[in-house]
Amino acid sequence: MAFTVAIVGRPNVGKSTLFNRLVGRRAALVAPTPGVTRDRREGWARIGPLRFRAIDTAGLEEAAPETVAGRMMAQTERALEEADAALLLIDGRAGVTPADEYFARQLRRLQVPIVLAVNKCEGGAAEGGIAESHSLGLGQPIPISAEHGEGLADLYDALSPFDSETSEDASRADDVLRLAIVGRPNVGKSTLLNRLVGEARVITGAEPGLTRDSIAVRWSYEGRSVELVDTAGLRRRAKTVAALDKLSSRDAERALGQAAVVLVVLDASEPAGRQDMAIAARVADEGRAIVILHNKWDLVRNRTAARVAIQERLETALAQVKGVPVVTCSGLTGAGSEKIMPAVLAAFDTWNRRVPTAQLNRWLEGAVAHHPPPLAAGRRLKLRYITQVKARPPTFALFASKPTALPESYRRYLVNGIAAEFGLAGVPIRLLLRAGKNPYAPG
Repeated sequence: MAFTVAIVGRPNVGKSTLFNRLVGRRAALVAPTPGVTRDRREGWARIGPLRFRAIDTAGLEEAAPETVAGRMMAQTERALEEADAALLLIDGRAGVTPADEYFARQLRRLQVPIVLAVNKCEGGAAEGGIAESHSLGLGQPIPISAEHGEGLADLYDALSPFDSETSEDASRADDVLRLAIVGRPNVGKSTLLNRLVGEARVITGAEPGLTRDSIAVRWSYEGRSVELVDTAGLRRRAKTVAALDKLSSRDAERALGQAAVVLVVLDASEPAGRQDMAIAARVADEGRAIVILHNKWDLVRNRTAARVAIQERLETALAQVKGVPVVTCSGLTGAGSEKIMPAVLAAFDTWNRRVPTAQLNRWLEGAVAHHPPPLAAGRRLKLRYITQVKARPPTFALFASKPTALPESYRRYLVNGIAAEFGLAGVPIRLLLRAGKNPYAPG
């Protein structure tokens, strides 16, 4: 699930030396002779807490496809297709060469996010090369010394935006799917947990507030390890006065923040209220995948009207997340409970989804052509580049000429378009606005 970085560049700039430095061992052969590396070599790399998959590639060269150099280049291009980012390495002592310029053009054509690093910068021998590297138009260069381990802190800062592990919740630590059950008091959360696991695992009753602390229950669903977390009922902050209530509320919010998917339970026997929608909005703000569960469905008489009412309520009160799945069931009788986990797993898969950069930019071109962005100070805003920087939830970086001038209404247009085009309905989508033409262009 970690992100992948392909280390690319012309021969003999120190790619294998950097690869060995990152993986912490001499995994790749290193020699002053160009062309030692031919095939892709992969390994688990680490810079401080940042862990990712690194691919050491052959030196890119212009060559006919049938030659050894041509086949080496084909291997490198396949590595780039798999990568979330390309780390273009140049030799700071040699400065920018025609080959470096060629590789920069090739990377732009592939539309992969690029991090530019200038190697062999120990001492002051590479100052000229660092200055020249700006001419490649790939943003701020990162001076490093692969041999001596210098500049890795700056490389960490450049690669961190692509990480979906250190910046996300603890649910990535293992293969357990963490599912939190939240809602107002007395909507049937504990009854639902017992129904799912098939035993009276937690106390239930008509009295509100029986659950005080979050109860985690390990469970296996069709061979999938699941951790169900039953939480205390969430009240409005103004009504959370007692010290125990405050502790219970904090514990529930902590469970919410650690979950992958959150089951927001509503009482179907009464209209969805402001507090129900506030809880759902809190889940969206946390970036969790959401499933709305209309519990006590056995008490509903006009079910068609109830379905229409909840959908309309979600459209207005949870407008930031379109297409949230709604499941109806009765935790007491079990009717409809078989629909819960398929909806949860579908939401989890969507929450983890990644969209290739090339597809995103083709979509962006069409979206802008269909509905151009507004004018800012008499000039049309330019939306230049989009890439997904992480999943859990799907998060995208959009590079524009004047990102601060983009209206919220146009931002919602783009978010809704991404959700509709790439099947991301029902999960929170983050859209980060940045200045520049690519992820590391000067702002």
